[in-house]
Amino acid sequence: MDGAAPRVLVVGATGELGTHAVHGLLARGARPAVAGRDTARLEALALRTGCPALAIDAYDLDGCARAAPWAAAALGGLDGVLVAVGIPAFGTADSVPDAVAEHLMTVNALCPMAVLRAAVPVVRDGGFLAAITGAIVETPLTGTADYAAAKSALSCWLGVVSREVRRRGVDVVDARLPHMDTGFAARAVSGSPPRLPAAADPATEVAALLDGLLGHLRRRAVR
Repeated sequence: MDGAAPRVLVVGATGELGTHAVHGLLARGARPAVAGRDTARLEALALRTGCPALAIDAYDLDGCARAAPWAAAALGGLDGVLVAVGIPAFGTADSVPDAVAEHLMTVNALCPMAVLRAAVPVVRDGGFLAAITGAIVETPLTGTADYAAAKSALSCWLGVVSREVRRRGVDVVDARLPHMDTGFAARAVSGSPPRLPAAADPATEVAALLDGLLGHLRRRAVR
């Protein structure tokens, strides 16, 4: 990187965590490219920030896989990828419809995997690949079996990938952020949330995540 602005793809940039990440990266001197499903919000974000933007849908896994190569072309290279997509659903395991379970697995696991799988050969040596999984991976609550299973599948996948790219100095980050006050649970595709722990501040949590990711880039750059 040699002192140049870090080039980072943010997938899920139209959600609250993704938007915090984009603005946080800009504030830290990085050059983000943004991808998301909500085209109106994506266009507005691109207009406000000047970031290159790509509309993708979690159910189009081939489209998800095009995101990292597109960002590398738009930015002239790619130092890191942060995936901040996700959707919850709640209910006991026997009450969650199979279609909802499939939706959870696609959005929360298969989409991030497709993005990051395609990013492995694109991101530079010493870069990073990151996805927000959440504390639910460590402490799944009753009534979240399918949601927790999807996030845990992604977490397991990230752990294996981290060993596969270690020789290149690529940092694979499983960001198990705590429950945050984003209105995320209220947007569940099915069911009502169980009693949740006290909500953390999303801006604070995302800022700490970005500091860690960009800190990795700086440390690798001076070696």
